[in-house]
Amino acid sequence: MADDCGRHDKQQLAKRVAVAIFGFLIVFAIVVFLVWAILHPTQPHFILQDVTIYAFNLTAPNYLTSNMQITLVSRNPNERIGIYYHKLDVLASYRNQQITLPTLIPRTYQGHQDVTVWSPLLYGNAVPVAPFLEVGLNQDMNAGMVLLNVKAFGQLKWKVGTWISGRYQININCPVYITFTGPTKAIQVGVAMKYQLVQSCSVDISLLN
Repeated sequence: MADDCGRHDKQQLAKRVAVAIFGFLIVFAIVVFLVWAILHPTQPHFILQDVTIYAFNLTAPNYLTSNMQITLVSRNPNERIGIYYHKLDVLASYRNQQITLPTLIPRTYQGHQDVTVWSPLLYGNAVPVAPFLEVGLNQDMNAGMVLLNVKAFGQLKWKVGTWISGRYQININCPVYITFTGPTKAIQVGVAMKYQLVQSCSVDISLLN
């Protein structure tokens, strides 16, 4: 009888401990949610400041060489939320075809209202392009203007105090017009042409599953 009572007391104690832990987790989750909802982060702002073209040549039968250096500026507009960029690859594309290899930007922490500047080099040597794109690119180059897209994609985390969120996917798209003839804003730097742009970029952020 005493053993039954002792066993019953232990079961009751275990249940109470389990209920207490569960209640604590619920309260903690609610507090985190409220803090997150109150501080709700604003996505970072990105600007493509300039592009320096070292090579942009189309050769037979359909190979494109495009080597360039870009200056990408990011600003964290949040007053109380930091951003961890865990992975960020940058590349150039023409009409949705990738024309350079992705360049990995080192992991970066961006504090409250901080501004971060990256200047990666983008390389694409003798990249084969689709025949229909070759026709369009030839037409654009003959017209004296080519629309490229500098894209960045990767993962980030938000930081509020000591709390760090899960990973989010970030996609950045910066359109850039490169002019070859007529009036141009390009500045010759040695054998390269530097285009001062200050072009706003679109930003899309979504939670990873």
